[in-house]
Amino acid sequence: MRLTFVIASALGVAAAVALVGFYGWQPIVQAVEAVGWGVVPVSLVRAGEAAGAGLCWWLLLDRQNARTLRATLLLRWVRESVNALLPVAQVGGEVVGARLITFWGVSRSLAAASVLVDLLAQTATQFVFTLIGVALLAGHEGGGAIARWVGLGLALLGPALAGFYAAQRFGGARLLDRVLRHFTDDPQWTAVGGGLNAINAQLLALYGRRGRLSAVFALHFAIWFFGVLEVWTALRFMGHPVPYGTALVLESLGQAVRGAAFVVPGGIGVQEAGFVALCAVFGIPAPAAIALSLAKRFPEVVLGLPGLLVWQGLESRRILVRRGAERALGAGDDGARPAPAAVRRP
Repeated sequence: MRLTFVIASALGVAAAVALVGFYGWQPIVQAVEAVGWGVVPVSLVRAGEAAGAGLCWWLLLDRQNARTLRATLLLRWVRESVNALLPVAQVGGEVVGARLITFWGVSRSLAAASVLVDLLAQTATQFVFTLIGVALLAGHEGGGAIARWVGLGLALLGPALAGFYAAQRFGGARLLDRVLRHFTDDPQWTAVGGGLNAINAQLLALYGRRGRLSAVFALHFAIWFFGVLEVWTALRFMGHPVPYGTALVLESLGQAVRGAAFVVPGGIGVQEAGFVALCAVFGIPAPAAIALSLAKRFPEVVLGLPGLLVWQGLESRRILVRRGAERALGAGDDGARPAPAAVRRP
């Protein structure tokens, strides 16, 4: 996997360099300068998306109080930062988030189950969101070819998405536990199986709360439409204002292209090429399309780097607290140990 990421990163960087070399760096720089302070509202939209997603995660937890709400808002920011800036195939943030939420007293099984359901809700609503974008693009002159290719990708994704749901809803974790027990009775794998059974129980409990689950799906769906304002705002600042529907096509299909290239860290090069192709359908020049991609990357860096620092800070504090507890326990044991009896001389 490490070699795969290195090769994918090299190819992505090469694609980005090729785009800049082909269209020239001066027009791209001018388009980026035209965005100017537009990156501020773009970043605010991105922060709002992360906050809404954090609220979705909070709705899936048992302890719904102000403390866990602050935790999910903070950790959703961390999840997005990890996925955007680290070579983790856009799912490493979910692993990190599931671990960190346990620092707030959430059980490991619920942490894992809540992240799995949250990821399904986000992916399923993105699937529908992209379908809407494809339908709008197919109705635009010159967009039929791209719409067909993206539609083919969605047709392949559909069964995988259905399988992801079925595995969660109908005991996939329990089935995996049975497979493990069939092939080995090693205590370590048995412990893993016990954890899988606990996750399965939590998944069934989450899917049993239909009202709360419906709210999570509805909110995730609304967040995708809110995120369209990133593209709409950036293009307006560049002097290429487009209707909301056009911005929706660019955002939905741009997200789909980047998601398809998950092995490329940050989708570098791939996202830029995708926007060039999509913007050409609507008469937006390539330099502006590349600048649009860069404007969308600005929040990833500005918000992502502090998010990674927050992650490391939480991990460091956890280690310090644990070491302090171990030292206190050691001191308590020493203090409780009875003093040796005096030795009497014969």
